[in-house]
Amino acid sequence: MEAPKRPLGTERSIADLLSDLVRDLTGLVRSESRLARAEIAEAGRSFAIGAELIAAGAILLLVALLVLVQALVVLLAHWVGPAWAALIVGVALAAIGGILIARGRKDLSAASLVPERTIEQTSRDVRLAREQI
Repeated sequence: MEAPKRPLGTERSIADLLSDLVRDLTGLVRSESRLARAEIAEAGRSFAIGAELIAAGAILLLVALLVLVQALVVLLAHWVGPAWAALIVGVALAAIGGILIARGRKDLSAASLVPERTIEQTSRDVRLAREQI
């Protein structure tokens, strides 16, 4: 949207100048908002593709882990028999899983969710503000 060309030396009124300014600003805001929407849509598509790839990779890694665990059972079966090998691997995995869950629960405890540094800094700010009054 280009403003109409006027011959040199033609005076323009303030109303014309303000009208052109408003029109140009409106056009600028519209084009910037279209650009922002396009960038957000592109980022969303990229994020979705990345999330899908991560999910597919995680599924394949889980299948690979199951195959490796089965290979460990087969390997141990040569020394202790298939039932004992499956039991040993199962107990070991259960113990590791239990340790990971216990550690995760500890990290997720309610006490760890309290923003202690923020509360401390806010109380310092309040004290400082009261001293200034």
